[in-house]
Amino acid sequence: MSIASHKTNRTSLAIGWEAAKANAAPAFILQGAMLVVLISYYLSPACADFLNRLAQYKEQHGLVFVVIAAVLAGAIVPELFVIVFFQRGRPHRQNLRNLAFTVPTWGIDGILVDLMYRLNAVWFGDVVTVGVVVAKILVDQLGYNPFFAAPSEVLVYEWKNEGFSWKSVRRALTWEHYRDKIVPTLLATWAVWGPLMAIIYSLPYPLQFPLFSIALTFWVLLLTYMTNRFAGKIEADAPPALAVATED
Repeated sequence: MSIASHKTNRTSLAIGWEAAKANAAPAFILQGAMLVVLISYYLSPACADFLNRLAQYKEQHGLVFVVIAAVLAGAIVPELFVIVFFQRGRPHRQNLRNLAFTVPTWGIDGILVDLMYRLNAVWFGDVVTVGVVVAKILVDQLGYNPFFAAPSEVLVYEWKNEGFSWKSVRRALTWEHYRDKIVPTLLATWAVWGPLMAIIYSLPYPLQFPLFSIALTFWVLLLTYMTNRFAGKIEADAPPALAVATED
């Protein structure tokens, strides 16, 4: 391996590690909260009844529920976070421009994620066993994520950061881009989503997307951190919330 290649690979690993460290505290809080939901579902009849009614509501409204939940979690809540904590509660025109990008982005992503959960239920069954949960995690994190989710999500955010230039699209089709941008994103993703996937797939299929939507807000913060880090908009030790604040 050449010195340049070794340096590039080390840099990619370093960026992924930086993102994982920067998001460690909120990630543990999120994982802990979702673990409490999982335990409560199986041990608390009242909690199980509430979640089952939520699952029934989701099944009744189908894609409408999926899109609204994904847009709220992936677009509106993160933008409100920026307005409240970084704009002193004062909305700007840039917030509307951000929403014009994030609303369709995460609405479409929500549909695709729900489809993946549905296919996993068809392929492996809507049952909770160690083998089934592991199989679904492998399809999710070693199939859907590295071959579609991470590349496409990094691409659309880079496309936005570079003024919607088609050069970023052409660059995204190269191995160098995958190595330098997608690999560190995957490392940061696996550190957060590995435990979350075990929790999500340990619930019945109708509840998997509602639990995913709870975690989506955090994922948007992480993804924004990564893409702004790649674009040089934030320093290596900046917290993820700062990354969102620098979107404009």
